[in-house]
Amino acid sequence: MSVFGFDIDPALVTIVKGGTSKHDALEQLIGVMAKHPAITDAGAFERAVFERESVMSTGIGGGVAIPHVRLKAVASLIVGVGIAPKGIDYGTLDNEPVHVMVLFATPDGADKEYLRTLAQVMGALRKGDGLYEKLMDTRSPKAVADLLNA
Repeated sequence: MSVFGFDIDPALVTIVKGGTSKHDALEQLIGVMAKHPAITDAGAFERAVFERESVMSTGIGGGVAIPHVRLKAVASLIVGVGIAPKGIDYGTLDNEPVHVMVLFATPDGADKEYLRTLAQVMGALRKGDGLYEKLMDTRSPKAVADLLNA
């Protein structure tokens, strides 16, 4: 079974270039995800992600950010992953740069799926089995997906 409990599509993974701002890194990941058929309104999806970030940063610390939204413009659960080897100033709780972003969106009203996904992703990244370090060593979307889907 995959690390998060569901497979990650390599088309939903991006490697973020060094020197990228939080806004630009999120735009890059949103852009990759917005092409997927599960996102029925790319503009609404983008607005929801940035509105959520304006309420409180989803940078949980330890180099990880887990932006997440629930909205009608999402037909089914979709998860994208961004790897930033050089780090992003994300406004995290510990003021450390973010290297791993996991952006997920669930349909409005899918509260159980939303909470379960959030718990699975956070648990996997905080497990202490070296996943974070392994992700930092990846340099392609396929390598990230292969690692997460193993």
